[in-house]
Amino acid sequence: MLKREYYLNKIRDFYYVNSLIKVLCGLRRSGKSVILKQIIEEIKADGIDDNHIIYINFESLDYANITNAIELNDYIKGMIKDKDTYYLFLDEVQKVSDFEKAINSLRITEQFSIFITGSNSKMTFLELSTDLSGRYVSFRINPLSFKEVVKLTNTKKENYFDLLLDIFEWGSLPQRFLFTNNDSKENYIRDVYDSILLKDVVERLGISDVTSFNKILQYVLETETREFSATNVLDYLEKNDNKVSTDTLYKYLEALCSTFIINRVYRYDINGKAVLKSLNKFYATDLGVKKIKTNNKEINYSQAFENVIYNELVKKGYEVYIGKTKDGEIDFIASKNKSIKYIQACYDLSNEETRNREFNAFNTISDNYPKYVISTNKEDYSQNGIKHINIFDFLMDDNF
Repeated sequence: MLKREYYLNKIRDFYYVNSLIKVLCGLRRSGKSVILKQIIEEIKADGIDDNHIIYINFESLDYANITNAIELNDYIKGMIKDKDTYYLFLDEVQKVSDFEKAINSLRITEQFSIFITGSNSKMTFLELSTDLSGRYVSFRINPLSFKEVVKLTNTKKENYFDLLLDIFEWGSLPQRFLFTNNDSKENYIRDVYDSILLKDVVERLGISDVTSFNKILQYVLETETREFSATNVLDYLEKNDNKVSTDTLYKYLEALCSTFIINRVYRYDINGKAVLKSLNKFYATDLGVKKIKTNNKEINYSQAFENVIYNELVKKGYEVYIGKTKDGEIDFIASKNKSIKYIQACYDLSNEETRNREFNAFNTISDNYPKYVISTNKEDYSQNGIKHINIFDFLMDDNF
């Protein structure tokens, strides 16, 4: 089992902080349950005994009788035998109605260190900040990073490029690496998506027009890295006999984001120093899901490359925007700890005209924050204070 050290390192400081609920959220099958079990192994190694660890996976029928906050609260209280701290792990807890009320009730006793996971909108910042009154710390769990896949598959450096192309096509959900046959990989990823569709979209969010939902996802994924246009989507749907209202379109887009299938990235006006709520872009959380939900048989390497860089920046803890300049745009503005990095993503820089376009994109930016162009090329094309980085140096560097 691959130890998700990057996430564990972020969560460890909170293991024994009873006043804060630890929330792990993210796409289904991205590895949240595995991380919970790895946390349990670590606290047991610290001396916590099994009698003070309570683990409940609400995907299991063993706990189907726990359906609401009162039943959850009573079940947990019934397991308490002394006044010592208990470590409570609730996996896919959003299946319990009003679960946050039970968690708040347990938290205020200060006898529990509580960890919860979830895969849909009940785990998003907006809802949790209301329901749990800010008394939580949240960790977004993504599919495996490139560096984690290298470790999992024991891939040598000379084979990094082939591995990257494999991720372009099949994504990096952890369990998909159990399969070597392409049909098995595709069936597994379809099962993941169908699970999201049924349990999180239809049941939880009440979206019944699955055909239109899938068509919207298909359009967004096929046009990712482009400016989003509601008009274009609505026209596309109407031409395909799936006419919906503007309100419905935005409702479905919100559902796609709140179930972690896609990520909305806002545009930032570098000169005006303001976040723009229009003309945003979308990126897939996992490229394997993109493969099964689009009609394109050929991989768009430029799109996949940009998507991988976006996901890696998020994994590295950056807040990511699209940069608007006077003359155009910067692919990514990555912000962390009051520091900013400007990044251009280009699959291949071997053409001089392409290099000029990518490096000149920074010309109208007057500040001195570092600027990077990331590509697959091994040659160093750095110029005029702008650093060129090979994609694998970027993906393998935890300190970028």
